[in-house]
Amino acid sequence: MSEPIQVKTMADYAASGEVPEVLFWVGCMGSFDDRARKISKAFVRIMNAAKVKFAVLGQEESCTGDPARRAGNEFLFQMQALQNVTVLNGYGVKRIVTACPHCFNTIKNEYPALGGEYEVMHHTQFINALLKEGRITVDGGSFKGKRITFHDPCYLGRGNGEYEAPREVLLKLDAALVEMKRSKAKGLCCGAGGAQMWKEAEPGDKEVNVERAEEAIGTGSDIIAAGCPFCNTMMTDGVKHFNKEGSVVVKDVAELIAEAGDL
Repeated sequence: MSEPIQVKTMADYAASGEVPEVLFWVGCMGSFDDRARKISKAFVRIMNAAKVKFAVLGQEESCTGDPARRAGNEFLFQMQALQNVTVLNGYGVKRIVTACPHCFNTIKNEYPALGGEYEVMHHTQFINALLKEGRITVDGGSFKGKRITFHDPCYLGRGNGEYEAPREVLLKLDAALVEMKRSKAKGLCCGAGGAQMWKEAEPGDKEVNVERAEEAIGTGSDIIAAGCPFCNTMMTDGVKHFNKEGSVVVKDVAELIAEAGDL
């Protein structure tokens, strides 16, 4: 593990008259959820190793408004989104990368209508580009020969048509990538989308995350790879439901790359 990394804010760059290569939008989960913060740190280590000149907003970042809009509170969404657009445009931000597909989808597809036009990338797309450009290199490491299955986040896959970037990154681990029966365009939601994360599920036969975890475990994989902090939480809870946490781990793609590269 490397030494602690000092992460600059957009305010720091503005004060010195510099412009970062990209803004890392951390998101609510990546900022405040203990498990998701590990994903943020792993991604920061990757960018640092690749010598990416990046910044965060720090305390100037607030929720994108995605949960509010999905839950039907359009007024709150507009308030949150406009506040963020004002901050982003004030700094002249052009490129944004985020490890949360919910933030990715909202900023990419919904902020333009409010005056927020940016190039937005999901962190798996960004990592894939770094690997292709040779800015970082990884070998299989401890993951060589392991079986990995990737759970497609709804807002990355069906919402934005990105299926290949996370898989191309995972193949760099020299692991066996095993697909679930329902994957890519036919993938099943983890159960957290559409603001379901914040409410109890409707009556039914089985929790969605339990259904999805059962399918992932059924592939015989050692690792369930995720590309979303919400999916990570839901899949981890699903694995615990089956008492499989001793044999099946849930990791974000960024965590796997950071560990394989000993970053």
